Amino acid sequence: MQRQHIAIIGAGTAGLATAIFLARQGHHITLIEQAPALTPVGAGILLQPAGLVVLDLLGLRDKALHYGARVDALVGDTLSGRTIMHTRYADLGLPDSSHGVGIHRASLCHILDQALAPLPHKRLMHTRVDSVAEQGRGVRLTLSRDGATDTLEADAVLIANGSNSQLRPPALVRYDRQYPWGALWTMQPCSEASTALRQRYDGCHTMAGILPTGITPARPDTPLVSVFWSLPVADMPAWRDGRIDLNTWRVGAERTWPDLAPLLAPLRSSRELIPATYRDVIMRRWAQGRIGVIGDAAHAMSPQLGQGANMALADALALAQALSNATAWPDAWATYHRLRTGPIRFYQRMSRGLTPVFQSHSRSLAAARDMAFPLMYAVPWLRKQMALTVAGLKTGLL
Repeated sequence: MQRQHIAIIGAGTAGLATAIFLARQGHHITLIEQAPALTPVGAGILLQPAGLVVLDLLGLRDKALHYGARVDALVGDTLSGRTIMHTRYADLGLPDSSHGVGIHRASLCHILDQALAPLPHKRLMHTRVDSVAEQGRGVRLTLSRDGATDTLEADAVLIANGSNSQLRPPALVRYDRQYPWGALWTMQPCSEASTALRQRYDGCHTMAGILPTGITPARPDTPLVSVFWSLPVADMPAWRDGRIDLNTWRVGAERTWPDLAPLLAPLRSSRELIPATYRDVIMRRWAQGRIGVIGDAAHAMSPQLGQGANMALADALALAQALSNATAWPDAWATYHRLRTGPIRFYQRMSRGLTPVFQSHSRSLAAARDMAFPLMYAVPWLRKQMALTVAGLKTGLL
């Protein structure tokens, strides 16, 4: 496609990665971000082999390995210590896909931002997009900054401003709801982190996890882990307001999983635990005319399979491939949908189905999970399919 002026709304993983790909193709990119600056917020994420492939194509895999921590397996135990989940990347039998990488979200954005910085592009920070509308052969964006409004004309726009986006074209959205469960997060120093994402379950109502997360640009000498604790969204206001007795909760959490004790000890207030909520967003398709939706804005899902950042990176690659061979936007969107429909639909269904198995009050689901999962891991074909699913390499059920 001839050089286009493409506005990208949101400077997260999807927006930054897409901006790099398209700027390298020679397109004129305007990146619009509501935050005043790219700040080190968020917690740890797990880059799967599928996402690492995209970073490799961007020339950023080594930097991700520098900041991140190698993850060889996902291990989950019950309160009694019985292992019911043990997904190993080695079961894939693929040398280049033998591990994942735990990394702080801010570190990943730093890596992408540094790669974008020398490329020709325009950046509008501290700028909110109030509306997006097609107009003739382009798109008009209404912008707000410091109380003033402005407009921007572009050939096309990509909406990449996260799961809570209010800019998704309503006609494209089939389903949008918040999950009733979320999680509390904290980042803590840990010099002896394992090479596995470890989880502990007590039924479906209690889940804790420890993810090796590597280092950050701000703390290059301090290895970190991300600790998360599952929680109903309805309980989160009490944590934000400081109405939870932290010591009482900590005693219970450490009883559930003694490994949490040294990681929770530095906490002095419940407000130090960061609440995170998740949405389930299903779109009929991800583009119309000259407006596209990518990343969490397009297919938000729960983090049970750890696919958020990887799906965003895959979106960026698919869009770059679609634009490189298209002569017009309808052709580009047709290719994009062909490349992304299978993986997106598969992971949305899997995530939606697995979420209540790990985050709910169902006793029957907990009993079925604890019985079925070990049996599935005993079957080599199923064990490999589970590894392929976690690795982000599946494009459909079979």
